[in-house]
Amino acid sequence: MREGCQSNRARATLNSSASVCVCVRECTCTCELPVNTRSNHRCINCVTFPSPACMPEQQLLKPSEWSYCDYFWADKKDPQGNGCITGFEVLLQKQLKGKQMQKEMAEFIRERIKIEEEYAKNLSKLSQIPLASQEEGTLGEAWAQLKKSLADEAEVHLKFSSKLQSEVEKPFLTFRENFKKDMKRLDHHIADLRKQMVGRYAAVEKARKALSDRQKELELKTQQLEIKLSNKIEEDIKKARRKSTQAGDDLMRCVDLYNQSQSKWFEEMVTTSLELERLEVERVEMIRQHLCQYTTLRHETDMFNQSTMEPVDQLLQCVDPTKDRETWVRENKTGEIRPVDIEI
Repeated sequence: MREGCQSNRARATLNSSASVCVCVRECTCTCELPVNTRSNHRCINCVTFPSPACMPEQQLLKPSEWSYCDYFWADKKDPQGNGCITGFEVLLQKQLKGKQMQKEMAEFIRERIKIEEEYAKNLSKLSQIPLASQEEGTLGEAWAQLKKSLADEAEVHLKFSSKLQSEVEKPFLTFRENFKKDMKRLDHHIADLRKQMVGRYAAVEKARKALSDRQKELELKTQQLEIKLSNKIEEDIKKARRKSTQAGDDLMRCVDLYNQSQSKWFEEMVTTSLELERLEVERVEMIRQHLCQYTTLRHETDMFNQSTMEPVDQLLQCVDPTKDRETWVRENKTGEIRPVDIEI
């Protein structure tokens, strides 16, 4: 499949419903093969890319935005020095980090609930202490009302902690569990496709070597015939020619199987990248909405302290997952050049 075909198929994939896949954690082939004279491509970790020297122009699949599906085709070196990781794994690690952040946010809300419960308990206890209860007159009435206000405030804070648990903490944890299932769902298919590509690329190289050996054998037999004519040598040449033809057919078959594997991997990479985008936007929007609920509950709890929540409100209104994605993609992209078919 040529670059144009890949683009068309990818655009068709963009318009289809997303099916999920998985990342491969390691590629067994880690060497970069030099560009040869047979074609204008190079293979890196068993993925075929166009040669920089004669690279055709490739349009982004989603040129109007910083989409995952355009910037994570190449592998990158593992920061820990353990070989390389795929561009798709970079995306998956971002999702897993998001899951961990959501867990920590839920833990933060749980601590906030504990503080509110303890605060409500102390206010209620303080309201029942009989200090200055013998004060008389209008001052005594004012003092009694002040103590009663503590009990009322304790009830407000207790309700606030209860709503925090049901309307913020619990949705965080529930969404995280569903998110975890989605990541598991993404954790096999892409890996299998990439491994299949590795195996089929190895078969291409094996078939290429076999063809080279058969061609050398045919050339040797031909030279022998030039030196000494004989019926046996002519028969050997026929056999060598048949073997060379068969080796060529085997190579073409292996190349076709590899290209099919790469094409399937390409399509699933686009589909799954878009699925990860959707899940990330869904996660960010869910957190934003529930943090807004947090501030709403906080306002209801203490109308005299709204100023402490206003900066949070302003920042929550500015949450923009698309902008966040652009910034993150700029900093973490591994390569926007898409792979192409091997050419013989």
